[in-house]
Amino acid sequence: MKRFLTLGLAAPLALSACAVAPTQPTGTTPTGSTVSCSYRTTNQPAKPVDPPSGADVPATGTAAVVLHFAAGDVTITLDRAAAPCTAHSFESLAQQGWFNDTACHRLGTQGVHFLQCGDPTGTGRGGPGYWFDDELARTVTPYPAGVVAMANSGPNTNGSQFFIVYEQTNFPAAYTQFGRIDAKGLAVITALAAGGTDDSERAGTGRPLADTRITSASIG
Repeated sequence: MKRFLTLGLAAPLALSACAVAPTQPTGTTPTGSTVSCSYRTTNQPAKPVDPPSGADVPATGTAAVVLHFAAGDVTITLDRAAAPCTAHSFESLAQQGWFNDTACHRLGTQGVHFLQCGDPTGTGRGGPGYWFDDELARTVTPYPAGVVAMANSGPNTNGSQFFIVYEQTNFPAAYTQFGRIDAKGLAVITALAAGGTDDSERAGTGRPLADTRITSASIG
């Protein structure tokens, strides 16, 4: 079962596959330099993976995850202070090989400029079998080039799908911004976007025509 929101200038939303409704969100509970996060079980993960622990999650500093694309490396600097639960989940997924041999499945090149990744099935409907809450306090719009944010299918339905903005775009402030890529990584994403899309959603939005496969991910 696919669920879309209106695309318009819209959101790169993840497409959930008959996921159960989310439980009441609990958010984050600050405890000094750490927070407590709730990772709520939804449905079967697209491939085997364990939810991260939600206890004593780091809430200061940064971390780096390197996405090794066939076209070149893209380093994401995760902002633990801005989005600790999101950064923690992303690191956990990378460490467990979730992103390995995964093709980014959605690209926008007209009006919206993003590459959406994180679904091992490549359909836009796959996720890790858990959801967690939005962390929007530091999300700004328009979204600047290089920002990395979570895709979702509604409030508090973050899983594994994320998108990289490669040119400033006016998305609504509804998607957790949790990291940035540097100029080198931005050049890789921009080159992939130059390959265009199959226009399967609308002109300039659809499946990428270039090879957007992430061969592996590593903790920088």
